[in-house]
This record gives sequence, structure tokens and C-alpha cells, in this order.
Amino acid sequence: MNFAAEWTLPVMWAQQQVELEWWTWLRWGLWLVLGFVGIFPGVVAYMVWAERKVAARFQDRIGPNRVGPLGLLQPIADAIKLITKENIVPRAADQVVHLMAPVLLLVSAFLVLAVVPFGFGTSQVDNPAHFNGFVPIDPPAGILYLIAVASVGALAIFLAGWSSRNKYSLLGAMRAVAQLVSYEVPQVLSIIPVILWTGSLSLVAIMNQQLDQGWFLWSPPGLLAFTLLMIANLAEVNRTPFDLPEAESEIIAGYHTEYSGMRFGLFFLAEYLSVFAVCALTTVVFLGGGSLPFVDYPRLFGTETNTAYLITNGLAIGITAAKILFLVFVMFWVRATLPRLRVDRLMNFAWKTMVPLSLANVLIAAIWYECVIRPGQPVQALGFSLPKPVLGWLITLPLVLALLWLVFWINRREWNAEVKAARTGLTRGGLPGIVR
Repeated sequence: MNFAAEWTLPVMWAQQQVELEWWTWLRWGLWLVLGFVGIFPGVVAYMVWAERKVAARFQDRIGPNRVGPLGLLQPIADAIKLITKENIVPRAADQVVHLMAPVLLLVSAFLVLAVVPFGFGTSQVDNPAHFNGFVPIDPPAGILYLIAVASVGALAIFLAGWSSRNKYSLLGAMRAVAQLVSYEVPQVLSIIPVILWTGSLSLVAIMNQQLDQGWFLWSPPGLLAFTLLMIANLAEVNRTPFDLPEAESEIIAGYHTEYSGMRFGLFFLAEYLSVFAVCALTTVVFLGGGSLPFVDYPRLFGTETNTAYLITNGLAIGITAAKILFLVFVMFWVRATLPRLRVDRLMNFAWKTMVPLSLANVLIAAIWYECVIRPGQPVQALGFSLPKPVLGWLITLPLVLALLWLVFWINRREWNAEVKAARTGLTRGGLPGIVR
């Protein structure tokens, strides 16, 4: 193995056998310390700075500009402030759970990143056209692992509200958990088309499949699934317009009311790290990870030598980072543009719009698989050979448009009926209603 691949072994050992010598443990420890203490806290700190700058431009302001050039030292000043602030814990709170809740939430966000490939790594021995992935671990059920560790966040939020011994914190935690559970359903269902097309739950296999077939975004069911995943991601990380768990600050601060100092900072760190994680997941699942359309540079440069390995993975990490930053910017853009949803509309949108769309989209994705991905000869029509992607678009695009029209028409009809009943002063319970 070349030197560059050997040193980066802790982030791509997933499909290789390594001896656990002291030198291997030392390298793994250094990578963990670098990630936990250096890379990801730094990424989060300057994500906050970037969001404040982007929001300032949207609102015709300047943003942070006092601490350092362009305000670049403002995140460091904020971190020092949080670390040095007094940590106040209610006397009646469960001390252990009160401390563990933000730690559990942060660990959940970190664990999501463990299976996300940020580069291509080395070529596979049995299939040189595919790659092992620049990733800490690549379990065969990587998507299932993601769902499991992401669900821990809901438990952490509930424990934060419950351990505070504050009824308002508990109510805020229950509302947050209801939202997270509701939007986790369409979030998972929107990834099923990709699993169907790839035939694997491994994120590295999904990335390799897009090297062969192109980005999964470029199909009608892929576009719909990508849109549903982005909306569900906004709700899962409590971003506007789905920030109801934090919107209680008009009354009380929600599940983290009784947190201060660095314990509150851990919630803050976990939220922005989750934003980064879901954008990284979306990049790998729908945008091909570090690949580019029409340019197959990973196979062009290869990974056999030190220089080729560094060039291929350096380009892949840079391209992946650019895609992630674009998706993060879209989240900032949405926050600066859209108003907050009301809680009943938020829940209705999850169960009456997103879940039906994501379920039906799985069937349309199966049709796309039969038309485009399944091996076979091109279709002959009127004496012409019709390319399989063209056939797939001709069949699935009308189905996706019809599905969108049907779901929104049903919801609109129900909404109009409620408005009509409210205006006449009658509801199903016989009491005056409220126009929604």
C-alpha cells in the first residue's frame, strides 16, 4: 500500500483487514481527536459565522465585523464566552440525565458522519473501476445505521426536557419529539428509491453506482425524492420554517430552557453539526459525492501511486465540500426567506403531503428501474431505437406530475371545506371554528 493511503488508513479501513498494533491505535486516536476537537467544531463555528453573514446580506445589514477582519474571529469569541459562562442547573433536576442529554445529542450528530464517504479512497481489488471510499467505516447496512443513530437525537431532546423538572421544558420536548418522529418517516422513505436503484444499503456502494449511472438526482423520481429529503432534513434539524421546538422562545425556550453555559453550547454545536451531516448525506445519496457529471476523473487519475491517490481524493474532498456548502447555503436562504409554520400545519404537511408523496414515489422509482437501470436492449418504437433514459423520462415524468397534482388537490379540497365550515360558524363538533 502506498504511503498516502497507509497514513489515511483510519478513514478508509472499512473493507480491509488491519492489524491492531500500537501504531494503528495511535493513528486512529489522532484522527478522532482531530475530528472531535479540531475539524468539526471549527466547521460548526464558521457555519454560524457564515449564516450570520448570509442573513445580514438578505436583511441589508453588515453582520459580524468587529472581532478580527470581516468578523472572522467572532466564532472564537463566542466559544470563549460559552465556555466561561456559569453553568446553572436547577436544584430539582436529575443531575446525571441533565448532563448526558446534550452529550447524547452531540454524539448522535457525530456518529452520522462515521459512514459518509468524503472521497473515493483506494480502488477495490476485485473491481478496480469502483472504490473503497474515504470513510471511517462502510457497514453493509450503512443507511440502516444512519437511521438508528439519528433517532437517538429525539431521545436526547426528550431527556433534556424531562430531566429539567420544568413543565414548560417537558412540553417543549414533547412537541420537538413529535415533529422529529413525524418527519423522520418521509426522510427515510425518500432514500428508498436510491436503495432500490443501487441494490445496497452501503453509502460507498451508492457513490460507486453513481459513477456508473450518473447522479440519482437526474430523474423524475430522483428529483422528487431529493426535494422531499431536503424538506425533511430542514424539519429534522429544527431549521426554519420548521423550527417550532425553538420558536417557543416567545414564551419560553423549549426543551433547553434550563440549560446555560457550555451545556447550552453543546445543543448549539449539535444542531449545526446535524445541518452539516444531513447535507453531507444528501450530497452522497443524490449528488454523487465527490464525482462530477460528464468527467470521470476518479478512473482517469486512479489511486495506484501516491500522487494519483492524493490528486483523486483531494479533488473528491474539495468537490464534496463545495456541494455540502451549497446545500448549507440553501438552508440559510430558506431561513432568511420563509416564515415559520404553525404547529398544526407543520404536522399536517408531514402526514398528509410528504408521506403520501414519498410512498407513491417508491412505486415510480421501481418503474424507472425497470425502464432504465435493469439490463436489457433499447426499446424499438416506430423503427427507431429509443434510449432507455429517454423512455424512463417519458413514462415517469407524467406520473410524478400527476402525483403532485393529486396530493395537493386532495389537501386543497380538504382545506377549502374547513374554511367554508369555519366561515359559517360550524365545524364537525358543532362549535364555531377558526379560519386556518
